[in-house]
Amino acid sequence: MAVIHNTTLSPSKLELLTSWLPSQPWYDGDAGEPRLAKAGGFRLDDPDGEVGIEVIVVTDTSGARPVSYLVPLTYRGRPLDTSDDALVGIMEHGVLGRRWAYDACHDPVFVTQLLALIEGRVHAQDQDASDTPDPEVVRSYAGGGPMTVSLAAAAIAEDDAGTEVPVAQGRTLRLHRVLRPAPDGQVTPPEGATGHVAGAWNLPDGNRARALFAVLHPASRS
Repeated sequence: MAVIHNTTLSPSKLELLTSWLPSQPWYDGDAGEPRLAKAGGFRLDDPDGEVGIEVIVVTDTSGARPVSYLVPLTYRGRPLDTSDDALVGIMEHGVLGRRWAYDACHDPVFVTQLLALIEGRVHAQDQDASDTPDPEVVRSYAGGGPMTVSLAAAAIAEDDAGTEVPVAQGRTLRLHRVLRPAPDGQVTPPEGATGHVAGAWNLPDGNRARALFAVLHPASRS
């Protein structure tokens, strides 16, 4: 299990995301600098213990209305051999030293573990406590046997609401970057989906919201 260190980060995750978010095609904020607050999320474990994996929900209150975003990050002790576009920033960790933070959609360790979560082979972990499952993260899978990952960074597509990550066996993993709270908290995967992950986060008014975080579907869907 990943160990949560109570230590310093410089710059902080929110500071990195404040600089990075406005450059993303799914950023829905007004002109100007985001005003971000951590609103929720969960962690996944790397079986090899090398990569930190965190799915963060942040809420931007800088505009006329608050907008919540899903931002999965991986933390590595050395640079990932991928496009510089995937790098969110570099932090100094009080215990682990220099850490490279990446948009996790470009990191095969994250994609592999997210698929394992969808299949039910691993459990989502609490964002702030070591060795503690997060019971609010739910998943489903109706796709048969275990999936493998064949991640091609050039094939990852972004639009104004999310990120599409092609995976092996003719399937695509879509991450919902701009989160829309489900009515009455009832999360329903779209028709044709073969798997999903849903979770919860805090709204600025103090209420708790739920939504789809990720959906697995056939790549040939219309």
